[in-house]
Amino acid sequence: MQVVILAAGRGVRMGKLTENTPKPMLMLFGKPILEWKLEMLPKTIGEVIFVIGYHGNQIEKHFGAEWHGIKITYVVQEDRNGTGGAMFLVKDMMKGKALVLMGDDLYHPADLEQLTREDVAVLGLKVNNAQQYGLLETTEEGNLLKITERPHGHTVGIVNTGAYILDEKFFRYPLVPISEKEYGLPQTLAEMGKEYPVKVIMATAWQSVGCPEDIEKGEAFLKKYWKI
Repeated sequence: MQVVILAAGRGVRMGKLTENTPKPMLMLFGKPILEWKLEMLPKTIGEVIFVIGYHGNQIEKHFGAEWHGIKITYVVQEDRNGTGGAMFLVKDMMKGKALVLMGDDLYHPADLEQLTREDVAVLGLKVNNAQQYGLLETTEEGNLLKITERPHGHTVGIVNTGAYILDEKFFRYPLVPISEKEYGLPQTLAEMGKEYPVKVIMATAWQSVGCPEDIEKGEAFLKKYWKI
């Protein structure tokens, strides 16, 4: 199975930390976030597709053509047109369903393993600070009904962790614009969910690394779940 990792952005909320470094290459315990992410992948993953952009040469130089026997392919997102646009760059490269991850999030390996067993799904986590994230609404059957980006006024809820399992059906749906230049992967997936069941899988744990204070939180996550 393939994994598509979207790692083209700078991460402006990181400020000076990403002046010369792409956010997914920031260090946690002396190792890039992306390397921790690769260690968390299920054993069924046989190819990594990195979508790179901002200082993407650093990612390519660090990982090369393979990592621990896993093939690595690079795609450059020259037009920063969002996560939806990034996915359409790999449309012709996908072979069946693929795991799709953001470049700056940490997951519990068991959650990613469970996600790969589904046909089309998104990984959600119930939190008490939902106002910071995109909110997932589900049907009684546990399928995706709607995604509402912040601000949405909810403090408790199931939020989108940015981990998905997608197949070729995703590309049948027009990309949903989220700004004048960007298209959203989750918003497009929500449109798909109106016609095709998109399962919401509940995560054990998740840590986004989006701003400077998250570096410490990311290392705490690794200590807790990787016994560092």
